Amino acid sequence: MRKLALIIAFLLTGLFVNAQVKKIVISVDESGDVASFDLDCSKSFPTLAKGLKYNVTRHEYKGEELKNTYHLLLVMDGFFTKTLNKKMTISVVFSDDTTFSEIETIENDGYFDGACTLEMKSPPENALTLDLKKIIVSTGTKDVVYTISAQKAADFKKNVQNIVTAK
Repeated sequence: MRKLALIIAFLLTGLFVNAQVKKIVISVDESGDVASFDLDCSKSFPTLAKGLKYNVTRHEYKGEELKNTYHLLLVMDGFFTKTLNKKMTISVVFSDDTTFSEIETIENDGYFDGACTLEMKSPPENALTLDLKKIIVSTGTKDVVYTISAQKAADFKKNVQNIVTAK
């Protein structure tokens, strides 16, 4: 009986540890020129930190020159704010303190709805080799810092690797 309970405990632990590594959903446009590779977020988005979810997408363009573009969608739960500016800065900080920032344009009514898409380099070398340390959202009046745990950073890196190698 103890062995059975121990086996079940290990199985459940394995499921929870691997729960953030998602399957890849592949779609091709009608003309067959663009293939999209996304994390399967049909049931839930993977999380980076409390209140911060993400998705990674690769678009593969066919033609003379095979080209890939990578995008990181960040969804910030409950992050509705009125900003004084028409823009805010989203920064991604890696373990070696390399920072990539992108400016997000605020909607016409002055409110940020909590979702933004950042373009990643092609291929996303830093995301594959370095650990994600934090995400900083700067509204002009305040900075919101999301600190990423080691486990979440490892899950993110694995998900990006799966997107890069998907066929």
